[in-house]
Amino acid sequence: MSEFMSLVKQRRSATKFMPNVEISAEELDEILSLVKFAPSAFNLQHAHYVIVTDAEMKNRVYEAAQKQYKVKTSSAVILVLGDTEAHQQAGKINEGLLHLGVIDKREYEDTVSSIHRFYEKGGEPLMRDEAIRSASLSAMLFMLAAKERGWDTCPMIGFDPEAIREILSIPDQYVPAMMITIGKEDLCSQRVRGYRKPVGEFVSYNQFTLK
Repeated sequence: MSEFMSLVKQRRSATKFMPNVEISAEELDEILSLVKFAPSAFNLQHAHYVIVTDAEMKNRVYEAAQKQYKVKTSSAVILVLGDTEAHQQAGKINEGLLHLGVIDKREYEDTVSSIHRFYEKGGEPLMRDEAIRSASLSAMLFMLAAKERGWDTCPMIGFDPEAIREILSIPDQYVPAMMITIGKEDLCSQRVRGYRKPVGEFVSYNQFTLK
């Protein structure tokens, strides 16, 4: 079995963490230095991470997350946000290619204007969908990168997004895609992995079929 196959199979959603295990900002930054390579629409890099390690702040997040024990015992709680206005950064993001001569001025302007038109045509529904979609791709890579370094994670949707927005001072343009708890899993209560559908049950070729 390859290292990647092993990593994918070892990653599980941890429901209980060993308490009082600290994770440093340096460790998190090293994980996130890999996460920046996650794909995103037009390379707009919609994802923004808010990492909560402060005990008082984490307790407030715990209250807003239905008092789930895994939040209280985690080493950090992470909010993965998607920027609904990421397309406004298209010019800045593509400047590097322009300065390096990879694209010329006309290609740069065409690229930026076409991105703006695409999002403006799609409107708020598209902007929100793309923010969540790209943030979710980023979040999956975060969980795999964390596991590769020996950390366990759990993606969560069980929280009050408006309460979290207020607690963490999240601007309106950012939509919470998910919460991730990270720490060292307490294996004493780990259960057998739940049922996973065989490929034939969730894959169709050429047209949709349901078996």
